[in-house]
Amino acid sequence: MRPDILNPIFAEITTLKGIGPRLAKPLERLKIARIKDLLYHFPSGWIYRKQVSLLSESDVGQNIIIRLVITDHRNSSRPRGPLRIFGSDSEGNYVTLTFFGRNGGWARKQLPVGEERVVSGKLERYGDELQIVHPDHMEKPGSKAQPALAEPVYPLSEGITSKRIGQLVADGLTRVPELGEWIEPSLLKTRGWSPWAQALAAVHSHDNSAHRDRLAYDELFSSQLAMQLVRQALDRRKGSSVAGDGRLVDKLKLPFELTDAQKRTISEIDGDLRQSRPMLRLLQGDVGSGKTVVALITLLKAVEAGMQGAMLAPTEILARQHYESLRQMLSGLPVNIAILTGRDKGKPRESTLMGLADGSIDILVGTHAIFQEAVQYKHLAVAIIDEQHRFGVSQRLMLSRKGAGVPHLLAMTATPIPRSLALANYGDMDTSQLDELPPGRTPVETLVMSEERLVQLVEGVGRHLASGGQAFWVCPLVEESASSDLAAAEQRAHQLSLRFGDKVALVHGRMKGPEKDAVMDKFAGGEAQLLVATTVIEVGVDVPNASLMIVEAADRFGLAQLHQLRGRVGRGAEKSRCVLVRSAQIGETAKARLALMRETNDGFRIAEEDLKLRGAGELLGVRQSGESPFNIASDEQIREMIGLAADDAKLLLERDGGLTGPRGAAARNALYLFERDAGVATLRSG
Repeated sequence: MRPDILNPIFAEITTLKGIGPRLAKPLERLKIARIKDLLYHFPSGWIYRKQVSLLSESDVGQNIIIRLVITDHRNSSRPRGPLRIFGSDSEGNYVTLTFFGRNGGWARKQLPVGEERVVSGKLERYGDELQIVHPDHMEKPGSKAQPALAEPVYPLSEGITSKRIGQLVADGLTRVPELGEWIEPSLLKTRGWSPWAQALAAVHSHDNSAHRDRLAYDELFSSQLAMQLVRQALDRRKGSSVAGDGRLVDKLKLPFELTDAQKRTISEIDGDLRQSRPMLRLLQGDVGSGKTVVALITLLKAVEAGMQGAMLAPTEILARQHYESLRQMLSGLPVNIAILTGRDKGKPRESTLMGLADGSIDILVGTHAIFQEAVQYKHLAVAIIDEQHRFGVSQRLMLSRKGAGVPHLLAMTATPIPRSLALANYGDMDTSQLDELPPGRTPVETLVMSEERLVQLVEGVGRHLASGGQAFWVCPLVEESASSDLAAAEQRAHQLSLRFGDKVALVHGRMKGPEKDAVMDKFAGGEAQLLVATTVIEVGVDVPNASLMIVEAADRFGLAQLHQLRGRVGRGAEKSRCVLVRSAQIGETAKARLALMRETNDGFRIAEEDLKLRGAGELLGVRQSGESPFNIASDEQIREMIGLAADDAKLLLERDGGLTGPRGAAARNALYLFERDAGVATLRSG
């Protein structure tokens, strides 16, 4: 149960004065449903003003605050012309306050002739006059709503102003409780951080990076603490010691030698499996590094020990591809493998569930359906999560309740994760890396081409298809939009089919599972030679004959995403190429990103550079390590402070009495504040 002291800020936003259905809608679009959401809706910028007593040419271009006497109203001679209101300072210097559109009547009422007003806005020169267009404040002297020297500018949605959000924040701050301090005292002093409630108020009143850092650190700390509590809870619960005898692994007929990195990783996993302490390991392997073989050997060790293994994939396409791939590698071995996805219904599903319950199914592959409550295993000993970046601490707890003991967990990702983000997402896990490619895999040649050369590119694709090759053509959108100039898959597929006929196929995320699978089967079987797609093909699609990848609007994609897409080719014997089609005009950061793609195929280097570029503040598209688990901390703050937070959480648990001492009680509040309740839940379930 959430502590009562936090309830005032977890109250619905509609409990604040003046918020009815009309105002609730734009707040909902901003994902502000509770007072807490509002308080953590930080300013995106600031308006700075200069207090002046007299109008001066030297202040042109600045936002000023000045006291004026209103002297005249003057309508334009043109029907749609502006309303001009004149005001003078204490020495008779004049400024024109200009209003366009429908604001005229309102401005007349706000600025009556002969009265004084405190006015703020940007002072500009227009011809021989000084003017302020649409002043942002026009207040009576002495009123409470005087313009501030520094005013926050908030991210907005249609139907609400920055000023209104500021008023709501001020109201919300009155609900903020005084909480005990959860940060280690010496760290708090070294950083010069204010207490939580003060920092939360200060971040809305003035621009100070220290306050933001403190509030970001709170989120990082609570996340690391939750992870470490989950790890402790799992360590207290017994798993099954899995000691395979090699009878199945030794009979695997692989068409290649394992790399040294694969052998090292398999040895690390084997050491974990032999312990009763449940394995929690993250396996990072670049595109094509052979993670699937490591997964298969891990699953077979469970089967050799008379137990079961399960493998979860994020999409149905990838689940079915893993199933086929594993089934082929298991050919001739006495291992029963099955698949279970949301699509499976009726008798086939019932048969699979019975086989899992009685132990006749050794290995199960599927989507999230394999961990639903209705799915019961006789003895699930090993679970493998592939490309599932959102498989967080609460899901790890859920998984721990499957089977007679806690299953060993191996999470795999083909997106190399920078150390700081790996610690942020997987701080409770041991890590292994497949940092070399199997023999025979050659680097993909990467080219960058302007969209102005699309005609030549299509000619090149024609020659590639004529020689019997296959290709991917990736677009960022499914369909054309009037509000976007990005390439759309449906339109591009139509245009290319006019040229290449039924050689062209289309797949995107809005298609239903069976429809997507049919298209992918057609492409994998060679019936279609050119697959036009969105990023639905980013993960796991394996067609060795496809040796050409084209990515339109490549400058709009993140580095890690481009690397994933490029990894769909280079899987066969043919020399493979990736063509990144950029916009005619692109920024310096986009240029640097594409240049790096041309320069290297090293996913680990790309991941680090991607984080650096994103840390510089430019939005580079979807974060490929999955959506960030953090709402407050930026990538830069994660990189700088995640190690501190991990050490601080460890110190609390090992030196400061865990959640039972004074600091621990405050830390418990932090876990609930940032909704890392899974950490507290371990104390009840562990």
